[in-house]
Amino acid sequence: MLNGIDISYHNGSVGWEKIKNSGQVDFVILRAGFGKLISQKDKKFEENYSSAKSAGIPVGCYWYSYANSVPEIQTEAEVFLQAIKGKQFEYPVYLDFEEASQIALGREKCSEMAESFLDILEKAGYFAGLYSSKSHLENCFTETIRKRYAVWVAHYGVAKTNYSGRFGIWQKSESGSVPGISGKVDLNECYVDYPALIRNAGLNGFSKTVEIQKETIEITALKDGKIFSGILTEK
Repeated sequence: MLNGIDISYHNGSVGWEKIKNSGQVDFVILRAGFGKLISQKDKKFEENYSSAKSAGIPVGCYWYSYANSVPEIQTEAEVFLQAIKGKQFEYPVYLDFEEASQIALGREKCSEMAESFLDILEKAGYFAGLYSSKSHLENCFTETIRKRYAVWVAHYGVAKTNYSGRFGIWQKSESGSVPGISGKVDLNECYVDYPALIRNAGLNGFSKTVEIQKETIEITALKDGKIFSGILTEK
């Protein structure tokens, strides 16, 4: 289990070295932005991304959705891709789906919209995930969606979440504190080795790693009428 935080522009200036040196934060999920315009990229996203990377803290990100239709959420997905282009993320890239107007659309529509967004991310080479509250995930998204994509579940005020489906990250508090951040910050626990999965699969801006086993072959050669034996090692 690893401990992490998620932050946005609203967390203000961040002391990344203090966070790193605290030993309390193993990863961070950054808000990349919200809505359907590239101008809605989080004002601190670029700074937070480069600073977290410089501090050696693994990074993921999310896009907050306001869409109420499939065409709208597809536009949001494309804008999200613009915002994260050229970057590398050790943790999934998430759709944050929680607006009351969206939830009111019902399970079938919510699922259709989420799948449309996440499919665009996957086709672009990203490890895609869905973030929402325990209640919304259980009631507004099909089991197929919840099994198909990485799930980041928000559930506060409990010693351990009893979310009914599979999940990789649990957002356990919205009122935590860590050195380097003034005020409250969201706290998370992660139970999946996302960096290994993502790097090995060549997703989120990483090149696929192919491990080539060494082969040792015994050879026998004949030279000038004499037999020579040896070992040939290849990579």
